[in-house]
Amino acid sequence: MKIQPLFDCIVVKPTKNEVVTSSGIVLAEQSQEKPQSATVIAVGKGGLIDGKQVEMQIKVGDTVLYPKYAGSEFKINGETVLILKQNDILAILLED
Repeated sequence: MKIQPLFDCIVVKPTKNEVVTSSGIVLAEQSQEKPQSATVIAVGKGGLIDGKQVEMQIKVGDTVLYPKYAGSEFKINGETVLILKQNDILAILLED
């Protein structure tokens, strides 16, 4: 199943961070903080939203940072994805 977000929505796959303590114990995902970075897997087309023209600045493949509790979480094809609005994105991570 594919997903196509509408208007200024963006679908991201949160980055999984494996956390290992100094003693070598791998922490379970439930005991870790929610990730705040993700890879963009689908982008809406933008358009006229609340009377203003919105141009999408995010593209598929970008790695983005977002607030800890932003967006809505869904399971698509057994994977957890997050749907955010473009204005929820704080930054795009760029390669050096």
